[in-house]
Formats: sequence, structure tokens, C-alpha cells
Amino acid sequence: MLKETEQNHKQRLIHHTNGTSLEEINGTVKVPQGRGFWRTLFAYSGPGALVAVGYMDPGNWSTSITGGQNFQYLLMSVILMSSLIAMLLQYMAAKLGIVSQMDLAQAIRARTSKRLGLVLWILTELAIMATDIAEVIGAAIALYLLFDIPLLVAVVITIFDVLLLLLLTKIGFRKIEALVVCLIFVILFVFVYQVVLSNPVWSDVIKGLIPTPATVANHPMIGGQTPLTGALGIIGATVMPHNLYLHSAVSQTRKIDRHDPKNIAEAVRFSTWDSNIQLTMAFLVNALLLIMGVAVFKTGTVKDPSFFGLYQALSDPATLSNAGLAAIAKSGLLSTLFAVALLASGQNSTITGTLTGQVIMEGFIHLRMPIWLRRLVTRLISVLPVLFCVWFTSGKSTIEEHEALNNLMNNSQVFLAFALPFSMIPLLMMTNSQAEMGDRFKNNWLVKGLGWLSVIGLTYLNLVGLPGQLEGFFGEQATPADLLTADWIAYGLILVVLALLVWTITELYRGNKRYEQSLKGLKNQQVSGDDLRNE
Repeated sequence: MLKETEQNHKQRLIHHTNGTSLEEINGTVKVPQGRGFWRTLFAYSGPGALVAVGYMDPGNWSTSITGGQNFQYLLMSVILMSSLIAMLLQYMAAKLGIVSQMDLAQAIRARTSKRLGLVLWILTELAIMATDIAEVIGAAIALYLLFDIPLLVAVVITIFDVLLLLLLTKIGFRKIEALVVCLIFVILFVFVYQVVLSNPVWSDVIKGLIPTPATVANHPMIGGQTPLTGALGIIGATVMPHNLYLHSAVSQTRKIDRHDPKNIAEAVRFSTWDSNIQLTMAFLVNALLLIMGVAVFKTGTVKDPSFFGLYQALSDPATLSNAGLAAIAKSGLLSTLFAVALLASGQNSTITGTLTGQVIMEGFIHLRMPIWLRRLVTRLISVLPVLFCVWFTSGKSTIEEHEALNNLMNNSQVFLAFALPFSMIPLLMMTNSQAEMGDRFKNNWLVKGLGWLSVIGLTYLNLVGLPGQLEGFFGEQATPADLLTADWIAYGLILVVLALLVWTITELYRGNKRYEQSLKGLKNQQVSGDDLRNE
């Protein structure tokens, strides 16, 4: 009967599941035992790269470059702080997966009601689709810039990356990790090359890493942006909620003895090393993007921060900061490399976005579908607003078409502000829990303190920045009435988010208490059994 049920599940495209996270790859990568630090680290390296991709996706590019153009190196400290917070959160996410053998979505669902699980699934899906819109736009623009493919056709072509993903699932997870790492190095090489040619003032770069009150000031206003709004934009584009779900799942791909605390501790240790190394790479990419805004371009010359505008600026010797860059720009090499990096970033995000979608669907609502079908459905949904945007502006000027795509990408990121607290707070609560993690692996007082400081700070900044994000939907020609409407909508949404957070925290707290009581019951039964055997 069991075999028949399994066969029926395989025949159906969508079926119920409540098993291990990403079952097809869970525990499939062997790691050596007692073979030295570097060899062991190499075996654990990979999941961190998949996570780091989310911190350097196309949504980050314009915020960092624009921040550099407007405020020089002032916001470099924001990139550094965002990266350090990311390292802390991803450490907790990997630890949760390794120790509890559940991903974040499964752990939340195990302690909450079916109704809340459905709400959180929808919220997280919207956040993933928002990042997917940025990937579609980035990949389509890269195809347009590199091969002169019409934008409408390029958007449709992005749908077929599902075939690439299907191919990758056949060659093994370790090779997927290797491909992602290679694409990260392509992106890093492109920006290192351009920044080295620009010869920035490195002493000023280092000074920018130290935060000052001016970093979050409400003045001056440059290009419609203050340091505070620039900082909020960088933070919002850097820390992504779906990365926490992804890391808690892919950290379980290594095959370890889960009954041996020493083996588990080693897995946590090397997963943390892997994550921090890869997130350092992401920090370098984002820092290089900001340095590009300062040193590659002449101050104030990048009027259009969209991908089209940046590509054009890298092709125009008049916008570049020195004669060496200007000479190379004439050949088109700088702009071509930029488009190649954009395409690599979009493809990387495609892989990780699909895996995350599978994690949250299985974890929150216990449904599984083939990974190619999952990708096809989410990509079709994400493509629709982009197709509509391209079609709607097809009869207008090129500048209006470019502005519309850039606004769509920026405005879609508003969903990330909603979803982020609902991944960070449960993650912190569960990794603080002795019942969940045990005495050895629960967060120490320092991680707890830094964790709550980061979570409260990021949640506050995201909600404070929400009115400004919604005002962006009305465009630059917004009337005072439009701005007032946006603000009222934002305040209403903030109340909804806070109410939903209270609901989530309450259910998680009660669920954790039930879990603690069940553990005590099991221990009491074991003690009673031991007493009977002794008698």
C-alpha cells in the first residue's frame, strides 16, 4: 500500500509532503572526517554562495551606484553594517537547519496554525516574486544590450531559463554550487577591473566605512535623495527574507552524523565559515558598485541610474573620470562587461529563487511540485507585469520606456519590507530557544543581543521607509493629494504588519511552550522506564 501511495505521488505533478527539506538533495553531499581545515572547508563550501547571490542581485545595483554618485563614500558604512547583519542572520539560519533538521518555513509551520502558515506563505511568495521581477528586468535588459534583442522578446526569452534549471538538476547539486561560484567571480572580476582603472582614493574609501550621524541625516537633498533614504534603499536591497529560508534548507545538503553532537558542531562551524566568506564577496561587490558611482563616473554625470543609463554612461567617454577609462569606453568594453555581469547576476538569482520557492511551499503548506514546474509558474507570474510595462510603453519614447521598467523594479521591492520581519523574528526566537537548539547550540548572550538589535533596527527602518516607497508609485509628478494618499495607505499597511507580527509571535511562543512540555513529558517517561528497570 505504501509503495502504491509513493507511485501515485510521483505520477501527480502536485502532491502533499511533510518530509525533509529539499528532499532530493538533503544529505547528498559527502564531507570528509578528520582531513584538515582547508579540505573540510572546501567540502562545506557552496551553500554560502547560493545565499550570497541574493545580496548582489540586480536590485542592489542602482541603489549602490546612485548612493555613490550623490554622497561619495558616506554610505559605505551602511553597506558594511548590512553585510555584518547578514552574516549574523545567515549564521543563525544555517544553524537552525543543521541542528533542528528543519528549514525555517517548516520550523515556523510546526509551531503555528494552518491559517497563519497560509498567510505567511503568501507573504513570502510575494517577496520572492518581487525579487523575480528584478531578475526578469535585469536579464531582459542584458539580452537587449548584448544582442540587440527587442525588449518584449527578451522578456519572453527569460521564461525559458526553466530549461537551464531543469538541466542543472540532472547534473548534481555540487555542480550547481560550482556554477554559482563561477558566476559570482565573473561579476566580481568585472567590477574590480572597472574600479582599478578608475584609481579611487582608497583613504577616502576606508574613512567611509566608519558610520557618522551624517550617514542617516535627512539633509542634504541630492537628486531627490537624502543620506537617510539612500541608506534605507541600500539596506532594503541588501537583506532579503528569502535568503534565510534558503540557507536553513541548503545547509542540510551535507551528509553528517546527526546523532553525534561533535559532528553537528563541526557542520555549524564550517557552514559559518562558508557563509561568511561568500558574504564577504557580496560585500566587496556592493562596495565596488558604490565606488563605481564615485570614482568611475564624474560626479553628477549619471542622470539615469537605471541599467540602460549605466550602460550608456559606461559607453560615453565624457561621463568617465579619467582618460584611461574614457579610452577603453570608446571600444565598448566597459559597457559590454557591465551587461555580462548583469546577465550573470540574473541567472544566479534564478537558481536560488527557485530553490527558495520550493522550500517555502513545502514548509508552509506542505505541497510539492517538480522544480521545473515551480519555476515555470513563478516566472510566468513575474513576467506578466514586466510584459505589461513593456507593452504599455512601447508607443512612447525610449526614455519613458526605460523609466517605467526602472520604476517597476524599484517599486516591486516594497514587498520585501513586509516579509522581512516574518523571517527574522521567528529565526531569532527559535535559535534563542533551549528546547529547539539545546544548551550547546542555542544563541549565547552576545548573539541574542546583536540579533534583537539587528531585527528591531531593520524592522523599524523598513517600516519607516514604507511611506516613501509607496510615494514612488505615483512618480515624480505626484501631487500633494497623491502623496497624502500614499502615506495613509502606508500607515494602514504598517498597522496590518504590526498586527500580523503580534499574531505570529504569539503563536510561535505558544507553540514553543507546547514543544518544551512535550520534551519534558518524554524525559519523564524515560526516567520512569529507567526506574522500573532498576526495580
